[in-house]
Amino acid sequence: MKLKLKTVFVLYFMVSLLGLIYALMQLGKWSAQSGRGKLEVTKQPQKQPAKPSLSTIFVITPTYARLVQKAELTRLAQTFLHVPHLHWIVVEDSPHKTPLVTDLLLKSGLTYTHLHIPTAMDRKLQEGDPSWLKPRGVEQRNEGLRWLREDRRAQPGGDDQQGVVYFADDDNTYSLQLFEEMRSTQRVSVWPVGLVGGMKYERPVVEGGKVVRFHTGWRPSRPFPMDMAGFAVSLKLVLSNPEACFDGEAPMGFLESSFLQGLVTMEELEPKADNCSKVLVWHTRTEKPKMKREEALQAQGLGSDPAVEV
Repeated sequence: MKLKLKTVFVLYFMVSLLGLIYALMQLGKWSAQSGRGKLEVTKQPQKQPAKPSLSTIFVITPTYARLVQKAELTRLAQTFLHVPHLHWIVVEDSPHKTPLVTDLLLKSGLTYTHLHIPTAMDRKLQEGDPSWLKPRGVEQRNEGLRWLREDRRAQPGGDDQQGVVYFADDDNTYSLQLFEEMRSTQRVSVWPVGLVGGMKYERPVVEGGKVVRFHTGWRPSRPFPMDMAGFAVSLKLVLSNPEACFDGEAPMGFLESSFLQGLVTMEELEPKADNCSKVLVWHTRTEKPKMKREEALQAQGLGSDPAVEV
């Protein structure tokens, strides 16, 4: 017997209604259970572990008066502004603090310490001397180390403080990535340096995660044939070795070795920069400005105003 359309509609409505009632009953059960803690309704996001505080990088920069000094220090300061937790220790080769460097540091926006110590006359390069004839910045780097040791020992934690020490000359070029690489230094970390030693780059050669030799064009037999820009030392290691310093009487090319020899062995070096395969610092040099026209004008009494700081 054919069912009337109205009957079909009523049956469909009743089945749907029963299905809805059943669903609501099940939902009520589920809510009651969740209220008793038997079933999770919402999942609270897991708390992320707190990020460890960043170690401070103490950067020691020797500097000396010359026409390009302000330009060099300005470029370097503006690089350092992008590096968190950096303390800049600037040491002038001078018997006193100069107004130029004092004012530049005051306006830099950086955490800094301003020191000065003159280089002994018998160790100074004379006009026309090649840059490699005598090591430069020896007294200034050692003065920076002296201040750092005295200052840190006066802080809570003494010799057990965390941090990194890096020697940054004012004429080099630094990638910001370099500072994040060195921040995890445990003893002595190392990496390549570009445009140095008459080569495209010098670098530690890494095999199996360890430094086994050095790619360098001059006297690879040196204990640590590296440029000053190619390593960083943990603050803890510096503080626990109070006699470690740079030897101003070291033979040419041995200045870095004179400092590192008492701190670390080759096997203990920590390769950074993707196992020393990436260049993140360059040994650039600013060309010495030619002042022939300035000198000619000065001879006529028409030279540039000396009150304008360059």
